[in-house]
Amino acid sequence: MKKFLFTLLLFVSTFGFGQSVCSEGLCVVEFNASFNKANEVEWLGSLSDCSTKRVDIASNSKYASKYKIVVVPTLVIFKDGEEVKRFQANIMMTLEATRNELQDSVDEIIMEAF
Repeated sequence: MKKFLFTLLLFVSTFGFGQSVCSEGLCVVEFNASFNKANEVEWLGSLSDCSTKRVDIASNSKYASKYKIVVVPTLVIFKDGEEVKRFQANIMMTLEATRNELQDSVDEIIMEAF
């Protein structure tokens, strides 16, 4: 019985923490924190040909260490769960990358698949 419970606990913990924040397709994730809400990337939802997601690392700190987030906001483009490109904020915690730069990166990743 102890072995069964140990195995079950190991499976649940591995499954829960081993999951990628975006595991399928092309996805852009904004890692930010509630204390930096004023610098949220407003145009994130207007990107096309990809899904988008926001992660608050203040309430989900495991993602900060898993994805090595050192400054917020940070935008990460994932393809099938693997990081492909990263855009980080400057020292003032504002993102200098533009919507067009992100969309160009998304388009380039899509074209590389052909």
